Amino acid sequence: MYGHGHTPRTPEAERSRRWFMNKALLAGGVAAVATMTGCSSGSSDTASSAASSGAPGGMTSGGPGGGGGGGMGPGAEQVKYADVVGVTTDGKVVEDLYTIHSTDVSTDSLVKAAQAFLDGLSSTERKSCVFDIDADEWTAWSNVDGYDRKGVRMGDMTAKKQNLGYALLGEALSADGLTQTRGIMKLNAFLGDSNGGNQKTLTEGHYFFTFMGTPSTTKPWGFQYEGHHVAINYFVLGDQVVMTPTFMGSEPTTGTYKGEKITLFKPETTAGLAMIRSLTAAQLKKAVSSQSNGNEDMKAGAGQDNLKLAYEGLQCSGLTSAQKTKLLDLAGVYIGYMSEGHAEVKLAEVEKHLDDTYFYWMGETEDDSAFYYRIHSPVVLIEYDAQAPLFYKGDSTASASASASADSSGGGPGGGMGMGGGTPSQEHIHTIIRTPNGGDYGVDLLKLHLENDH
Repeated sequence: MYGHGHTPRTPEAERSRRWFMNKALLAGGVAAVATMTGCSSGSSDTASSAASSGAPGGMTSGGPGGGGGGGMGPGAEQVKYADVVGVTTDGKVVEDLYTIHSTDVSTDSLVKAAQAFLDGLSSTERKSCVFDIDADEWTAWSNVDGYDRKGVRMGDMTAKKQNLGYALLGEALSADGLTQTRGIMKLNAFLGDSNGGNQKTLTEGHYFFTFMGTPSTTKPWGFQYEGHHVAINYFVLGDQVVMTPTFMGSEPTTGTYKGEKITLFKPETTAGLAMIRSLTAAQLKKAVSSQSNGNEDMKAGAGQDNLKLAYEGLQCSGLTSAQKTKLLDLAGVYIGYMSEGHAEVKLAEVEKHLDDTYFYWMGETEDDSAFYYRIHSPVVLIEYDAQAPLFYKGDSTASASASASADSSGGGPGGGMGMGGGTPSQEHIHTIIRTPNGGDYGVDLLKLHLENDH
């Protein structure tokens, strides 16, 4: 793509007709099935052409946690890697935001952990999960549980290989980041169990590793860890790290799984409330939207790599010192899921652009309110979105009427498949962090590297 001699290995993007039909059945109703059948003529070619969106013909992506708030749909399509511009306010990239430089934060242990994981795989497993550095696999991620993913699946590996995978995540993430990721995986299994079990996608094991490039302390490489409610994109160049886009979510956000009480997204919730409650009446008028939060307000989910999103809300140049601290504390929750040294580097970058940062809020501000907020600057975009529960009833023993299996014909207790019903709550939360203006996936850094070093 940059004339450097690499041939991108475009991963297959087909979504089977059976998968489409399962999602239509899950959504329930004649309209959803008609939408699916209207775009599927019965040929695999049609399925392939619809695959890049993760949802046929604009149909809301199905499965628990599906819908437009993080899955590829409705109407969103995968952006090919060569076409990634990044999130911008108006389609024009702000230049000279990112440079190749030393951060003085070693990636040696990260590289060793990644190589150890790859060395532990069979030749077939390794072939299935290694792609070129500029492969389209970077952008082929989705929040949806039934999305057809590439790579090696955790649930198909031996315990030894799984442990090598967790060791890699332990080097890439902070302790909080690893706990968060594992908690999401466990509550995914909890959701599956609470809905009758026997659902391959709603387990701890339905999460996948892919690698772009070869682990190196000098050359660009990266990996992706992805499954229902988790998508971590991790780019490495020397001692520079970019961990965006990273999507994290859960339904439910609390539960007891195998004797372990798990509670997720409390820091994101409480730090968000602390920020909004610190504002004056005049500031609130600018920060808070006149709209109440809806069921799905996330803008920058999967398939939105070239999103145009204007700044909204309160510009933070006028914040007091204490308010700026609260804003950085809030951003630090998300940034703090990457390993500590690299998180400090990123947070310093965010602070540098604090006066050009905007804070935006939708919804109420009580402790248990379901709300949406956004932090948006030239170098960071963070979204928090409380959504309507789709399949979780709040009772892990009540499963029969809320089955999330492909045989279910109902929409679940939350109104069904993100199609507008149900009441948002803190039991279903989606979050994302991105690096606007070409920073996601390390695109701008890779371009600079190839231009200057090749």
